This record gives sequence, structure tokens and C-alpha cells, in this order.
Amino acid sequence: MAVTIKDVARAAEVSVASVSRALNGHRSMTPQTRKRILATAKKMRYTPHSAARTLITRRTQTIGALLPDLHGEFFSELIRGIDLAARARGLHLLLSSSHGNALEAAAAMHAMQGRVDGFLMMSPHADAGFLRQNLRAELPFVLMNTPLKRARCAVLNVDNYGGAFAMVQHLVDCGRRRIALIAGPKHNFDAAERLRGYLAAMARFAPTIAPQVLAGDFTEEAGYNAARELLANKLRPQAVFAANDMMAVGCLYALREGGVRVPEDIAVSGFDDIPIARLTTPALTTVRVRIVDFGTRALERLATMIEDSADAAREKHAQLLDTELIVRQSCGAKEVIATAVA
Repeated sequence: MAVTIKDVARAAEVSVASVSRALNGHRSMTPQTRKRILATAKKMRYTPHSAARTLITRRTQTIGALLPDLHGEFFSELIRGIDLAARARGLHLLLSSSHGNALEAAAAMHAMQGRVDGFLMMSPHADAGFLRQNLRAELPFVLMNTPLKRARCAVLNVDNYGGAFAMVQHLVDCGRRRIALIAGPKHNFDAAERLRGYLAAMARFAPTIAPQVLAGDFTEEAGYNAARELLANKLRPQAVFAANDMMAVGCLYALREGGVRVPEDIAVSGFDDIPIARLTTPALTTVRVRIVDFGTRALERLATMIEDSADAAREKHAQLLDTELIVRQSCGAKEVIATAVA
């Protein structure tokens, strides 16, 4: 027969409540007593009954994560960061994708409620009205990459604006003034902030040059098609800044196919620093987002909110995750050999 919590309490000569407190990490006992209880439970090979534990603690030890997509290197790295932090805390993950659809996002949120202790959410639909309509008021949540700042919510954003601004400044410093941007999808917060940073930097560092923005959707195909469009023009840009690395990879392929040398004829740069960025030919200059750290920090912030209601109240504000300019061969910087970060 399976060992019960009553068996552990009897063997350790304590109450069932004391065993429960020791197993759940409560501090309302001496370290010696906790150590003795845990040693007894381990010796008896006691395994807590998850359903019973949920009834007692009213927690499922599960976190829900709603993301726009689960495909691609960015989301793979993001999920890895969330999972690393979750496993370190003994938590499980329940993942779902909305694919940018508001109805799918709402359906996923309703399906998860009652099965998770809190939510991580990255969705273009996560405004105050959507959250109020689809999320229980008492359920902790952290929003990732969202424009929602005025409402009292826990928000963790990447500094997309600052990263894009820094990249354009770097390209101008490399002698490139005609800089085209392959933009991200419409109604995407990351894409909008990167476009805003590009336009602001062009106005400041190349005020006599008209910005050139091409449509994109964060896919390799979009980068390839945008580059083909640029090659069809008589006046070509001196640099192409793709709003993410996947589009930069597609752009590099199209330029190579068209006989254009990178960076000698046209410099190319991206955004995110996904693992493949250092493996392209030439290696890609990009804006590094610490993607794994982004996921880890979001999960840890949510776990803090779940564990302590006072911390939950203090966490309800926006935080910004810094980005980093990574200089590699594709931008043509003269000092690339000395300063490139792989």
C-alpha cells in the first residue's frame, strides 16, 4: 500500500499538519523538526498526492503560458527560459498558442482557468477590456511585450525601441545612410516599437534621407521577398535592417542569389540574436534580446506574485528588458574582427 501523510506523521512523531507544513516549506517550525520530517518522508518514500495537495493548498503547481505562436527559434528559446525557471520551482507548464486570433486567445484562457495558478501572456489582444472580460480578477498574470502600461498590471517588455534606435545609429556610424527597414507584422507591439525606433533614429542621424519601409511578417519568406523588391529598384539602399533575424536570413539569401555582396555592396542587420544569427554567411549583426532570460524573468515574477499577495501588489508595474548591439561581419564595421561578439 502507498505510504500516506498519516504514516509519515506517526513515524516522525508529529501531527499531520506539521508534516504538511514541512513538505510545503512553511517556516512555522524549527529547522531541526523540518529536517527530521523530510528525512522520515524520504526514508519511507512518501510521494504527496497531487490532487489532495491541490485541495489543501488550492494550487495546481501549474502555470499557463499563452503565446502568439509556438513555432520558430524565438519562441523555442522563450519557452526554454520559462521552462527552466518553472522546473527550478517544481512547477509545470500548460502551453497554448493564439496565432494572433482574439477568439482563440479567449478560448485558451477560459480552458486553462481552474487548471493553472497564474498566466504568462503575450498577445496583441491583451488590453484592459480583454483581460477584464476573459480573466478572473484574483488570478495572477504577467503580460509580456504589450503596450498596456497605464493599467495596474505586471508587464515585462523588451526595449524594442532602444534596440532599433541603436542599430540605425550603428549603421550610420559605419557610413551607411540609405537604410531600408523590413518591418514586422501589423498590430504587433514588437514590430511597432522597432519601426518607431528606426524612424526616430533616421530622423536624428540621417535627416536628409527618406526612410524606406517594406512590409514584412517576421518570416524568412518575407525577408526574401522584401530583398527582391529592393533589388528591383535603381537606387538601392546601403543597408537593410530587418526587424527580426528570420527576415534577415531570408534577405541574405535573396541578396546572395542576386549577386550582391554583403557587406561590401549592402550591409544587413537583424533583431533578436537567435542561435542561427552567428551561423549565417556572413555572420549577422543584430540586436540581442536575452530571450531565455526574458522567459525566466517573466516566470519568476509570476511565481513571486502567486506565492505572496503583497508581492503581487508590488509587482503591478511595467519593467523593461535591455537589449544589446551585437556587431558581426554583415554590417561591414571596420573594427568587426576586434569587437564582434559570437
